[in-house]
Amino acid sequence: MKEKLLLIGNGMAGVRTIEEILERDPDKYEVTIIGEESYPNYNRIMLSNVLQKKMTVDEIITNPLTWYEENQIQLINHDPAVKLDAENKCATTQSGKEIFYDKCILATGSRAFILPVEGSTLPGVVGFRTIDDTEAMLDAAKSFKKAVVIGGGLLGLEAAKGLVDQGMDVTVVHLEKWLMETQLDAKAGEMLKADLEKQGLKFLMEKRTEKILGTDRVTGMTFSDGTTIETDLIVMSVGIRPEVTLARTAGLDINRGILVNDFMHTSNTHIYAVGECVEHNGLVYGLVAPLFEQGKVLADVLTNRETKPYQGSTTFTSLKVSGCDLYSAGEIKECEGVNSIEAFDGINFTYKKIFIRENQVVGVVLYGDTAEGNRYYNILRKKEIIDGYTPVSLLHMAGEEASTDVGEWSDDEMICGCNGVTKGTIVNAINEKELTSVADVTKYTKAGGSCGKCKTVIGAVLEHTLGGEIVSAPTGICSCTPLTRDQIVTQIHAKHLTSSEEVYKELDFTNAEGCPKCRPAINFYLNVAWPKEHEDERESRYVNERMYGNIQNDGTYSVIPRMRGGKTDPQQLILIAKVAEKYNVPMVKITGSQRIGLFGVKKEDMPKIWEELDMTAAAAYAKAVRSVKTCVGANFCRFGTQDSLGLGIKLEQRFEFIDTPHKFKMGVSACPRSCVESGVKDFGIIGVENGFQIYIGGNGGTEIKEAQLLTTAETEEEVIEICGAMLQYYRETGVYAERTAPWIDRLGFETVKEVLLDAEHRKELIVRLDEAVAGRRGNPWEEVVNSQELQNEMYTVGRA
Repeated sequence: MKEKLLLIGNGMAGVRTIEEILERDPDKYEVTIIGEESYPNYNRIMLSNVLQKKMTVDEIITNPLTWYEENQIQLINHDPAVKLDAENKCATTQSGKEIFYDKCILATGSRAFILPVEGSTLPGVVGFRTIDDTEAMLDAAKSFKKAVVIGGGLLGLEAAKGLVDQGMDVTVVHLEKWLMETQLDAKAGEMLKADLEKQGLKFLMEKRTEKILGTDRVTGMTFSDGTTIETDLIVMSVGIRPEVTLARTAGLDINRGILVNDFMHTSNTHIYAVGECVEHNGLVYGLVAPLFEQGKVLADVLTNRETKPYQGSTTFTSLKVSGCDLYSAGEIKECEGVNSIEAFDGINFTYKKIFIRENQVVGVVLYGDTAEGNRYYNILRKKEIIDGYTPVSLLHMAGEEASTDVGEWSDDEMICGCNGVTKGTIVNAINEKELTSVADVTKYTKAGGSCGKCKTVIGAVLEHTLGGEIVSAPTGICSCTPLTRDQIVTQIHAKHLTSSEEVYKELDFTNAEGCPKCRPAINFYLNVAWPKEHEDERESRYVNERMYGNIQNDGTYSVIPRMRGGKTDPQQLILIAKVAEKYNVPMVKITGSQRIGLFGVKKEDMPKIWEELDMTAAAAYAKAVRSVKTCVGANFCRFGTQDSLGLGIKLEQRFEFIDTPHKFKMGVSACPRSCVESGVKDFGIIGVENGFQIYIGGNGGTEIKEAQLLTTAETEEEVIEICGAMLQYYRETGVYAERTAPWIDRLGFETVKEVLLDAEHRKELIVRLDEAVAGRRGNPWEEVVNSQELQNEMYTVGRA
């Protein structure tokens, strides 16, 4: 029999603990979760984005109802627990349900603190903690004009900005001298206030609320100095209080929160607690990172794993208001033994302050430029001695300051502080799970799944690890524009746009220079639309394509020469051996596409190796037609029915270096035994007695997709023609970074089949493909070998 585990509280801390338990031992417990709200678990941090209408309620749901069903979890929602009988190990809900347990986790969270002043119960006075609170504020914004937010902390400012975005006249009332006084010093607080005033917020500082006015609804408020203000809505954001009511009914030890030890045990043997309801070593945490750290410790305890005790957390915070970039971590008060290094740039309106005790960083405040937040946080977290760092640096040349290149970070550098995910964890997941998008990384590691501020860094780690192979969704383009791929391509043709600059300008992209996601896509679409007029924009391509080699995890590169059809000769092998020995190449390996690869090549050695090899690039780095994999075929194999090697070489010669939305892999097998796995290739060929079976849309990788039989061609010429037609049709209709399997799913196999098997349509596609072939570049390695300028620009140490 499974033990019965009861979680009371369906919020972020409690559900994360259950997720951690399921990862460790999915069969150990029969889990029941009791929740107060009517929603499944959601990301409370993103409520401000819902209020600012950047996200919908559905988009912040982290665990939909299907998750509970899939994990066989009984969810009792919108029916809070009102009594906890610790002696009989039974919880009673508001509706009278009794749930017995063997072990219980309390994750009851906290509630918005409502000032105990006259009028605080009037309609129009709300907290800001739940989806219902958020929707009440949005409803009020439709009917009323004036709002007051009491509290100039993180949540209060996000609420105020959200209401301003809904058209309300908003005043923030704050008791202290500057905003966010627990996270910012006076200088940063004043800078924040100035920026928010530019965005339409008003402020009343050092004001104490005396009374809320109104009869049937709030109409205003008075302050202790006798002044008043009119308002239709009051949002209380003056702090939170741990929800301990249920814990009291169980007789648990309570101070401000439910008292727990280093293993999240309460004063009762069978009851544990995590989250905002908990008090550990005199501290109550209201930020998500400590709550998740507690959940990991408790998950280890409940699955009988050895674990380190919870020792408290170093907290950090950032503000989700556009135009106000701030970062704060650790201790930010100067006192005896704590001094600071401060830098204010009045030209760029940026501010940095580092707090130091005993030669170690103990606190960080950044405003305006938060790019180094992760670096400072890691120095703080690891308690580094800072003797080797330069305290102050002014007017360095660009690029001379400390690098923020993720490729140079160590594996223990923290990327996602909310979820405690390091660079090493992300890199390992990318490699082991073959992840190709930020969404994938978030799914498997939870990095970026809370406040979302680290997603840019996750993207940089992903791009560094994969060398640019980041998959974008096949339904859109990027945050620079609401236009879809089809709309953009239509406008490129309709307006005869021949450069990325023209696209960004004419189609009103919010970023006049595009972004890392749209730049390579627009460049590709222009190459396809105007192969003769558009000049390829090398700077818009991913690093692998710019460098003509795949970047490796240590910053070196691969060199993979082309061997058409996988065929080589003694002279090529001798050359490869010579350069590998001469340049101390760490690894020489047969690749999955039957080529010989040199791995670990230094960037500065690449042009010299290319010159000495005197071979062609295999384009293993590109979103393009890749090498064609073949078996030895009828010339040598007693089972072979066709000359697979010869056909493979012809296909490669015909289509090499042609750009496609994603990599395009081919395989030619001489018989149905399919030694080269033709059934999982984008374009797979299997020789049979009467010709060649053609399969399309097969993909390997994280989601293996079996190719579908298109037709049986009688001759090699027909195979090559169908392949060319498919390539051009894929180029003209595919979304950039979309493999052929989802492309065919999106268009429909029958649609693709009808196009490719129609002789006239095929001819038209081949004509357009030939235009592209006529304009394609030859061997890119030769281009670099013959250009000292390119070598200096791209292959010198310190350049990229």
